[in-house]
Amino acid sequence: MHITDIIKKPVVNTEKARILMESNEYVFIVDRRANKLQIREAVEKLFNVKVASVNTLNVKPKMERFRMSMYKTPAIKKAIVKLQDGEKIASYEQNL
Repeated sequence: MHITDIIKKPVVNTEKARILMESNEYVFIVDRRANKLQIREAVEKLFNVKVASVNTLNVKPKMERFRMSMYKTPAIKKAIVKLQDGEKIASYEQNL
């Protein structure tokens, strides 16, 4: 798996993601097959920063409805990446 396939997109439009940015932590939606070591390597190479820690969480699919039809939301994997002191991702904040 290539590093550009691991990181799908940043999460910037949630309240929790904005609060985490203040403590130098960034939230990404990543490939479901990626592990913490692959996520660390991908963030370090793509953004030229040093990663302190990576936490991941799997979001299960939910049943939702639109009018009379039911559908399932996709299952996704999120990664909360904490950077070392003094590091910052400049292009991440441009998406705000």
